[in-house]
Amino acid sequence: MKIVALFFPKASIGTYLVAMAVAIALPIFAFVALLLLQLEDNQRSTLKRETAQDALALSRIIDRQLQDMATTLRLLSSSPELENGNLASFHERTETALRDNTLFVIAVDRTGQQLLNTRRAFGTPLGKTANMTALEAVMASGRIEASDVFRGRTSGEWVYNVTLPRKNDPVAALIITQDAKDLGKLVTTEGLAPGWSAAVIDESGHVVAATGPANLEPGTPFDPRILPALTVSRGVFQDETILPHMLLGYAQIPGWSWKTVIWGPIAQASILSTWRFLIIGGVALVLVAVLGAYAVARQVRTTIRDIADMANRMGEGHIVSPVDTSVIEANQVAIALSNASFDRSQTEDRLRFVMHELVHRTKNLLTLAQAMMRQLAKQSDSVESFRAAVADRLEGLVRSIELLTSEQWGGVSLRRVVDIHLQAFPQSREQIDISGKDFVLKPDAVQNLGLALHELATNSVKYGALSVPQGRVRFAWRDVKDEDKPDALLRFTWEEQGGPPVTEQPSRSGFGTTVIKAHAASAFRGTVEIDFRPEGLLWVLTAQRATLERE
Repeated sequence: MKIVALFFPKASIGTYLVAMAVAIALPIFAFVALLLLQLEDNQRSTLKRETAQDALALSRIIDRQLQDMATTLRLLSSSPELENGNLASFHERTETALRDNTLFVIAVDRTGQQLLNTRRAFGTPLGKTANMTALEAVMASGRIEASDVFRGRTSGEWVYNVTLPRKNDPVAALIITQDAKDLGKLVTTEGLAPGWSAAVIDESGHVVAATGPANLEPGTPFDPRILPALTVSRGVFQDETILPHMLLGYAQIPGWSWKTVIWGPIAQASILSTWRFLIIGGVALVLVAVLGAYAVARQVRTTIRDIADMANRMGEGHIVSPVDTSVIEANQVAIALSNASFDRSQTEDRLRFVMHELVHRTKNLLTLAQAMMRQLAKQSDSVESFRAAVADRLEGLVRSIELLTSEQWGGVSLRRVVDIHLQAFPQSREQIDISGKDFVLKPDAVQNLGLALHELATNSVKYGALSVPQGRVRFAWRDVKDEDKPDALLRFTWEEQGGPPVTEQPSRSGFGTTVIKAHAASAFRGTVEIDFRPEGLLWVLTAQRATLERE
């Protein structure tokens, strides 16, 4: 704890926020300075590596084109038409095969005389090939080679040749020729930075094809100051005298005498201006962070004080209104405190109301229990019978109270009341048919109707339809209309059948009869009809719906 207190002494929230801002800003400043020391070297190394790789990628594209041309020559050299000396058929077949391409085939003898040229119809008089130097070099080396770029005699365009020497006569060599501008379609600066150019250079140092801002035409000599430095297979060239603020990457095309080059400006800011920007920006960052932390601390301090004042007034028992601050979370706390103060006030009011209701309902229950015991005492001939009768009635009353308590005395559905009271007679449950549209009863109606149902079921189990297996009881209720009574009425019917025959009406009215008749009629401000029919008891209660249904 002493170590914690040493690093975190007691201080205001503003002091801590300012310290935190400085602690965050200074390491960032130092880290950026360290990065700047390595930034320039890393940028240059990365740029050189990427430039060399881009030049190599372009060389591979050109190499594929030259290899495809060489493969085509090998296939054509072994064709049956050429072996049999049928140049006309060979011309027709070759022209058809290359019709959709930009390539043309020339067959020459050892003197360089063109025997056929797919640029012209077969039989058209043709002269010698325009590039005798390349032909002689190929005949001497005995391998396929690509020529330097030259002006074609037949096409009049800048072209290049790929030549395959043959030992057979009269065709001493097969040549595939292509216009330099068609090869230029493969030379692209896509993926390079703006301002960069790319070119293919032949063995003599002339441009075969190029693209980009340099705008070099085929046959143009490339800068002779640069070419002698391009000695290895690939690399970069940088010279502020020859290429100021620029970088050049090159790659030798494997197996051929050509090179690919790409070059362009180096987009790199001065490290001095970057340091100047870093120092000014770092100081500004620290100042802004400190000022921002102070402003935030002031706002947070005010917000905390407002929330604390709300909590104090809530503790004194007041209903507090939420304060409006600029901090969303603080507003949520303020709303929660306000709601809590209102809920507490409502809870206190509810508790007072519940206590009042508890006293009122307790008095009613005690009054009902006293009346029940007095009535049972008059009709009981022994203490044991009195105890059994009281226990039985109290059980029915307890069921109603438990049901109301589970619903917080807010009312219970009629069908649930019926089910709960008939659960006391599980052996007879299947003999009772219940029908009627369900609705919610008032708490008083739950108790009073529960008493009546309990008495009816108890009487039926002892003496009526439920006392024998074949007996049946139908308990139903429905709405009725009475022109003399405009209020909505409900009619409940308890009808027994199949029990022991009823020979005569009981001569003495007991407590049960009082409950199902006088008490029920009084509690629901209605009428009760009881008919002891030979086939079983019929009990009909017609009551005002308002005395039963909870609004």
